[in-house]
Amino acid sequence: MDVNAAVAAAAAIAGALTGVIAMLAFRWSERDQKRPTRTSLHTDAVLPPGVDTVLSVLRSSAVVLDEADAVVKASSAAYALGLVRGGKLAVEPMLQMARDTRRDGEIRQVELDLPRRGTGRGEALAVSARVAPLGSRLVLLLVEDLTEARRIEAVRRDFVANVSHELKTPVGALSLLSEAVMDASDDPEAVQRFAGRMQIEATRLTNLVQELIDLSRVQNDDPLEDAEPVRVEELVAEAIDRCRHQAGTKQITIAAGGTADLHVWGNRGQLAAALGNLVENAVNYSPARTRVGIAARRVAAAGGDLIEIAVTDQGIGISDKDKERIFERFYRVDPARSRATGGTGLGLAIVKHVAASHGGEVTVWSAEGQGSTFTLRLPEAGAARDRAQQHPGLDGEAGAADTPPYEPLPAPEVLP
Repeated sequence: MDVNAAVAAAAAIAGALTGVIAMLAFRWSERDQKRPTRTSLHTDAVLPPGVDTVLSVLRSSAVVLDEADAVVKASSAAYALGLVRGGKLAVEPMLQMARDTRRDGEIRQVELDLPRRGTGRGEALAVSARVAPLGSRLVLLLVEDLTEARRIEAVRRDFVANVSHELKTPVGALSLLSEAVMDASDDPEAVQRFAGRMQIEATRLTNLVQELIDLSRVQNDDPLEDAEPVRVEELVAEAIDRCRHQAGTKQITIAAGGTADLHVWGNRGQLAAALGNLVENAVNYSPARTRVGIAARRVAAAGGDLIEIAVTDQGIGISDKDKERIFERFYRVDPARSRATGGTGLGLAIVKHVAASHGGEVTVWSAEGQGSTFTLRLPEAGAARDRAQQHPGLDGEAGAADTPPYEPLPAPEVLP
């Protein structure tokens, strides 16, 4: 009996202790749940009222730092730019600015070039950072991404410089030739020779101005507003007719094939200008007594069938470094040849914008000494019309991708 009583007493004591421990654990858990966490301190208790809402609607990347340089609040854009990593501000110059502002309360602003995340190239993000005190302990950092604005400014600056240079050349030539005509007024042969040169320079100036107008128009106008089904065969015939004289002078044969029963959807004038530029370049950059081929075909694509129009020449070809830039305005692979043929360097830029505005693209394959193939890809008339009706304003992207040579031309119809 004494043993049983002892066992019962021990069991009672153990049960009481277990109950006391359980009660203490429950109360400790309740107290721990009511205690403010680090996250709640940063988001609710630390930030002044209304600041969280204001930061969420700002376009700028926003970061709020506490007195220990820990990130209290950061917008999604700040993470996307790589400003915040592991709960810390990852850009040392911005962190130093924040510390200086916390110390003296002065607002600071600086422009920085940051390495772009995830790329092996030397590209940089241009940003403007502004730091200001937020209350007594916090610092607010606002960062604006200036990369696109700087790119547009560089394009505008280069465009103005290039246009000035291109206009200066024929205008200067006309001025000198007019003086020569005046000095040679008693020499009819000299006057005739100088007048002929004046006509050439005036034509070059007129072509330059017209191509500037065309480029501005294709950039600003929506070609699908006046879109219609356009027969590829008619576009090819118009492009050949445009270059017939130059081709005949150099004894270049232009052959076309595979264009029957193919239609694209878009602005007829712009499409004709784009294809005409490709054929004209092929003729101008081809040696005498060679061949330029134009072929078209229908290819299947995820968003609907595409029409490919390829222009192949047997010209001087394009180097790898030049292929990346040939669609830039005023860029010439061979400046001397371009000036001899009256080229302005705007033809391929116009082709690129026409292709993009029609939801297509233009690509190039080329090898030095073997020739080049420029391929214009455009949505087929039916698919493009349906997509334009379902998604107004949908445009594609154009580029200078390096693609393999076009398939051998079908049995062509030779057009002298």
